[in-house]
Amino acid sequence: MAVIVVGGSGQGAGKTALVCGVIAALAEFGWTAVKITNHAHGQREAIWEERDAGRGTDTARYLAAGARRALLVTAGDDELALRLGQLEAMLEPGAHVIYESNRIVEHVRADVCLAVGGDAEGVPKPSFRGLVERADAMVSREGAKSIDGGSKRLFRLARLDSIS
Repeated sequence: MAVIVVGGSGQGAGKTALVCGVIAALAEFGWTAVKITNHAHGQREAIWEERDAGRGTDTARYLAAGARRALLVTAGDDELALRLGQLEAMLEPGAHVIYESNRIVEHVRADVCLAVGGDAEGVPKPSFRGLVERADAMVSREGAKSIDGGSKRLFRLARLDSIS
């Protein structure tokens, strides 16, 4: 089971685009893509499964990129461990999972952790610093403002959703 975490500095950084790029580039893994958020995004369930591929939501974009399954997990910090236990029970044995979240790094052991930054508006999310500390590499779009990843390797990509 492969586990990848993609997090970012804030809204608009390119997290979803990079998740989609990884899913498409490594399609043979048959990814289960999971977005973890504090916000309900119009869903009543704490864990909701997307069924329709498209461009309308992040989870729909995951399916359009080739994910086998796409899930939205809504949980505050105090509920995240509980929701992850529920999520684990829903996953197929040996499922390859790619998470879009900064907070997940406190709860899972990732094979690869990528921190996306550079285009987000304003000050980075408070959870970004914890993600950067655990990240294997930093990723940003070419031409984006520089992000501080310390000594982390920085990959600048022309497009985050299309990785060769």
